Amino acid sequence: MARIHVLERQQRIERPLAEVFPFYADAANLERITPPWLGFEVTTPAPIEVEVGALISYRLQLHGIPVKWRTRIEEWSPPHRFVDAQLSGPYSLWHHTHTFRADGDGATILGDRIRYAIPFGVAGELARALFVGRDLERIFDYRRDAVAALLGKSDRGLEDDATRRGPSAPRP
Repeated sequence: MARIHVLERQQRIERPLAEVFPFYADAANLERITPPWLGFEVTTPAPIEVEVGALISYRLQLHGIPVKWRTRIEEWSPPHRFVDAQLSGPYSLWHHTHTFRADGDGATILGDRIRYAIPFGVAGELARALFVGRDLERIFDYRRDAVAALLGKSDRGLEDDATRRGPSAPRP
């Protein structure tokens, strides 16, 4: 059985929840906040009606290897939360919870909690230790910076508190 790992991030954006959630609700914005080195492209025809059961397909490259990825929206609770889960793709488990919380009238706390597992047993765990874990950190670092640039000033201090948790770490 594959070992489950957890990556958590938090970020404060100087924009109200009423503006931040719609940005995330538009699947086309994924391309804008994903690092160019992934060659990421949403392949589901636009417009995508994001709701429970919505299927979204992507194409990307991981270390030069073309990958197709398909996710399903498992939970949709605007403007506070949604969850996407991988149906097919590079992981044996990908469960990504996005949370949004107003921080006063003009700011939003964004949260990401990704539960993931790598296929291929011991070889997959070795790959995670050597590059997959580091790649995920880089992807979410890029996302943090891209969101801050697109939506407004970011308080990076929050992210440092909740970023790197292992599989046995308690949930905040």
